[in-house]
Amino acid sequence: MVRTRDLHDVSSEANFDVDRWVSQISSRLELPDVKRNLLASACDLSFEVEKIARNSPDGPGLRPSAVFTGLEMAEILAELRMDEEGLIAAILYRHVREGLLPLTDVEKRFGPVVSSLINSVLQMAIISRMRNDSTADVFGHQPDDQAAKIRQMLVSIIDDVRVALIKLAERTCAIRSVKNFPEAKRVRVAREIVDVYAPLAHRLGIGHLKWELEDLAFRYLEPLEYKRIARLLSEKRRDRQTYIDSVIDALRQELVKIGVAGEVTGRAKHIFSIWKKMQTKGVSFSKIYDIRAVRVLVPTISDCYTLLGIVHNKWRNIPDEFDDYIASPKENGYRSLHTAVIGPQHRILEIQIRTFDMHEEAEFGICAHWQYKGADPTTASKSYESKIAWLRQVLEWHDEIGSEDAKSIFKLEGSSERIYVFTPDGHVVDLPPLSTPLDFAYRIHTEVGHRCRGCKINGRIAPLNTPLKTADQVEILTGKYESPSRDWLSSTMGYLHSAKARAKVKGWFRKQDFEKNLAAGRSMLEREFRQLGLRGINLEEIAEKCNKKGAEGLYEAIGAGDVSMEYVVRLARVQLQGVDREKLNLRRARHATQYQDSAFYIYGVGNLLTRIARCCNPVPGEEISGYITSGRGVTIHRQDCGSLLRHRATEPERIIQVHWGGKPIDVYAVPVRIIAYDRSGLLRDITAVIDRMSLSIESFHSGEIRDGKTDTQVTVQITDFETLQALIARLRQIPNVIEVSRISE
Repeated sequence: MVRTRDLHDVSSEANFDVDRWVSQISSRLELPDVKRNLLASACDLSFEVEKIARNSPDGPGLRPSAVFTGLEMAEILAELRMDEEGLIAAILYRHVREGLLPLTDVEKRFGPVVSSLINSVLQMAIISRMRNDSTADVFGHQPDDQAAKIRQMLVSIIDDVRVALIKLAERTCAIRSVKNFPEAKRVRVAREIVDVYAPLAHRLGIGHLKWELEDLAFRYLEPLEYKRIARLLSEKRRDRQTYIDSVIDALRQELVKIGVAGEVTGRAKHIFSIWKKMQTKGVSFSKIYDIRAVRVLVPTISDCYTLLGIVHNKWRNIPDEFDDYIASPKENGYRSLHTAVIGPQHRILEIQIRTFDMHEEAEFGICAHWQYKGADPTTASKSYESKIAWLRQVLEWHDEIGSEDAKSIFKLEGSSERIYVFTPDGHVVDLPPLSTPLDFAYRIHTEVGHRCRGCKINGRIAPLNTPLKTADQVEILTGKYESPSRDWLSSTMGYLHSAKARAKVKGWFRKQDFEKNLAAGRSMLEREFRQLGLRGINLEEIAEKCNKKGAEGLYEAIGAGDVSMEYVVRLARVQLQGVDREKLNLRRARHATQYQDSAFYIYGVGNLLTRIARCCNPVPGEEISGYITSGRGVTIHRQDCGSLLRHRATEPERIIQVHWGGKPIDVYAVPVRIIAYDRSGLLRDITAVIDRMSLSIESFHSGEIRDGKTDTQVTVQITDFETLQALIARLRQIPNVIEVSRISE
């Protein structure tokens, strides 16, 4: 059954009884004493923080009490049967948001789950901070498209549905409290509610929150229409109530006749839904059939259809006004029978028939499936999990904004996921996964991309090939003239991930004159071959395979972006396949030893001999360590072996870390030279790049400094040329690095 709200009023601070409030919340949710005490502790902390804030110099400037906003949010969530972690997060959220309570303190007292919930809601708040309410087009997109992108962005941030519910509760409190605020703020909050949060409540199936949010937002966005419809409803209220009472009595008698223990109530029609129906159907207030409405709740689905037959026999139904949402539920899970009939006194009447469970779900939506009693929310029912999956897919938002073409909003460029980032003005731009600021620049406008010189991510300077994340704010720094870099087309350098952006860069280079492309292509290819140590390449043969006329044609194609450098390098390697590895200066490095005659290998021993310790005789799968003996290589012990433990205590320098693995992939020791201007942290940055690529360093030598330059030589174990190319490209991006090249004889 649906429970009515009977909690203590938190709208006033006078005589507020915290113990009574906690007791009522705990009783409703059937919380054990341990969780009840946690809830009380959160309330005490909230009052304590508020008291300190009010006594501070900034106290008089504070907004209305964060304590009672938090308690009001908790009451809303209690109606949705939120667990104690979500309630605590709601109680403390405003204090954290206003900087009165550090998130680290919350985690210490209430655990990482509560702090994570608050942090996620704070991330969602960026939508309110960044959103621009301008009705102008944004990069060719209509405002409705922007609203859709904001909703998609919001859902992409959510990793726990409780986060969305806490945010809905917070926005409900916000729209309730703006009555006495300046009109500009009322309109801004109301517009955000209509565009983002009321549709989210609808998609989660939380009917009573959706209706309240829509009505309050409508009151501020269309005040004259709101007052007109409210007045029309008020003028007819007494007559309508008398009529509804008579219909309720008639239906109750029918339930008694068939022996069904049902519940019949009059259903209030929400002002916004009346106005919306008047707009979409183009009819007057008098033509809205469901202003007079009755809802009947019965135990079973068969009772629903039985009562429907009785209603249609008793009163003539209007054929076009019947909907069976039990047989065909709405996307958000809503189920009910809706029918309009010509009732007593020949007045049109809407009747909704559903089971008690359906009504519970219609009011509380996804929350009706939670299994908080003794269970983790993440292990809830399959129905709950399916709704979470559905929430993440953000299916068919377009029906909330009246869009005629859903495909234009959800075109995903071959990916089921998108990332959503902000412009400096607060507009949302959607991009494919792994997109960079350079992809973002070309997404905004081709000229912005061509003139791009740098970027800021969340206010800080960042490299142009930095992968973006949802909710990042990106600012593009542009120059006066267009000058794309040919490095942007290199896949190993990771500047561009969007096919459209790459095409725009290639198009720009194609427009340059032949001589410029020829010179640039020659320089690029010679540098690439020199860096990789590739010699004696027949360019005429490669040009022929690329359908270009001679070496000059190949150079021009590379400079224009028509032929990728990676493709040319692959062709050069094919030419050298028959050349002896020694001539290419590739030395095979032994980095694993086989375990007896099995398919298992021991890693971490390098070129050292190995043998298995007889004292513990480790087998593949067991945790192992190595002990470096005197002249007999490395002995492999189990980590819990007594002999190894004694060695670890007396000779810890002889213990090395080793592990099991399958047959190793051949690796080759490749020496690389790095010329750079000396600076603090240079060697650290070089080794960090190698470590991020999960490569092993065989040797490292930093030469003397001459003219402020260092000559560093590092021998790295690589598996293939692609890895070498990627390594050189990333080393070149380190600040102060002048040149990177492979050392060859």
